[in-house]
Amino acid sequence: MSAKVSQEEAVEHSGQLKFLSAVFYAGSSFILTVVNKTVLTTFRFPSYMCLGIGQMATTLVVLYVAKKSKTVQFQDFDISILLKIFPLPLLYVGNHITGLASTKKLSLPMFTVLRKFTILMTMILEVYILRKTFPKRLVYSVAAIILGAMVAASSDLAFDVEGYTFILLNDAFTAASSVYTKKKLGSEGLGKYGVLFYNALIIIIPTLLASAFTGDLHEAVTFEDWVEATFIFCFLISCFMGFVLMYSIVLCSYYNSALTTAVVGAIKNVAVAYIGIYVGGDYLFSWTNFLGLSICMSGGLMYAYFTFNIQSSGGSNEELKIHVTVDSKGRFSEN
Repeated sequence: MSAKVSQEEAVEHSGQLKFLSAVFYAGSSFILTVVNKTVLTTFRFPSYMCLGIGQMATTLVVLYVAKKSKTVQFQDFDISILLKIFPLPLLYVGNHITGLASTKKLSLPMFTVLRKFTILMTMILEVYILRKTFPKRLVYSVAAIILGAMVAASSDLAFDVEGYTFILLNDAFTAASSVYTKKKLGSEGLGKYGVLFYNALIIIIPTLLASAFTGDLHEAVTFEDWVEATFIFCFLISCFMGFVLMYSIVLCSYYNSALTTAVVGAIKNVAVAYIGIYVGGDYLFSWTNFLGLSICMSGGLMYAYFTFNIQSSGGSNEELKIHVTVDSKGRFSEN
């Protein structure tokens, strides 16, 4: 099952492609976070689900037009695609909805701090799904990141149970989506564009029905700022950048590992968190919170440094070996 993935990972991409795809992802994620925050908080748009539907629809339209014009190529639809791409659509919609919901509920600094748990979850999933091992100092840097996140969250003066629940679910969905995207790109032959297109195609109708059933769609349609040119512009930018972000994640996962994609997200969060202290107006300052934020960001930078240093040195560092085997009944065991 993992043989094809391992074979794919053995193909070494150029350092320039790895770096550029990582920068592209970081920039796209930063811009989308700020734009989503503007739409959901500044304009008080009531439906994060409908914003996600707009981003999915944009993905479908852009890729369909690109396929028809032969700018990109991916497999035509057949019933086998449902099996090839599962469970990515479920993870995709979970990541999309919980991400937008947590953006609305939390301040930018706290959003980015709690997103650090994605790194820990990605490491755990890579151990069990992709059979990875990690250097000890990388594990220790992750522990520092989590410590900083816990210190910052412990003094959150705007604590929101619903917001914290959404962000932790978003961490889990993001980690699982990243790891399974890497696996599907290496073993299912769908390609970067096929993964994006069929993810959006499979989930947009159920999401639209859920939005209508819960009344979310009605709130979005009757939103009073649809007559404001500034809001319409920000909404359209959010829809387009949602597509760009999904593409950048797939591209970064293709040229790098799922763990590297998580590291890039952590680096991006350094900029978002500190800018969010001055921009957005919903950050309540406290020294404990700021200290935890700084510890978390410092750990993220060390994590990024150790990761790229390990990759460039060919993996010669001491590793924390976690051997995972599967018995005849399909059960996991560790040695």
